[in-house]
Amino acid sequence: MPVQIAPSVLACDFANIQREVEMLNTSEADYIHVDIMDGVFVPNISFGIPVTQAIHKHARKPLDVHLMIVNPDNYLEAFRNAGAEIISVHYEACDHLHRTLQAIKQLGAKAGVAINPHTSVDLLEDVIKDIDLVCIMSVNPGFGGQKFIENTYQKVEKLKKLISHKGADTLIEIDGGVNKNNASLLMDAGADILVAGSFVFSSSNPHKTIQDLKKL
Repeated sequence: MPVQIAPSVLACDFANIQREVEMLNTSEADYIHVDIMDGVFVPNISFGIPVTQAIHKHARKPLDVHLMIVNPDNYLEAFRNAGAEIISVHYEACDHLHRTLQAIKQLGAKAGVAINPHTSVDLLEDVIKDIDLVCIMSVNPGFGGQKFIENTYQKVEKLKKLISHKGADTLIEIDGGVNKNNASLLMDAGADILVAGSFVFSSSNPHKTIQDLKKL
């Protein structure tokens, strides 16, 4: 399956979100990645439910919503109602991960689990068949434009083996520092979806940047 691209609107022009979303609609992007930060789980605040609703109003691509928040269970229904088609929660923020995954699926969304750079993929072994998507953080979450963590390649390979061993259909998403220099290496390691924020929105031609990533 060709790689899928999920541009992160965290890096877009917030004063012109509608224009940026409409640009993504006409691009070859597969998803629109929406990073939700609460200033508690991560040291930054981005946006929440109203902005997600506003993005969904104009989006013609599925919303891939990444909850970098504490107590995500309290907000699953609200983000689903706001238009999320994929809801990813952090392993580190969930006391009862299996229950949270089931709750997401009961809402009719795909269930994702994000893991921080220090978190081992081995911790997902017992629930991997319940996860639609694992989002491997290739930077420390909280801010865009960070340097890619090189250990990510080995982490992707290890997760791919776990998915295969368990006979799961889980997709692997990479979030953080993705660019033209590491995208093909990530795909070779087993990545299915690449989140690209600054690399897309700071380029002179975001359409072509997305297109070039798709061609790798």
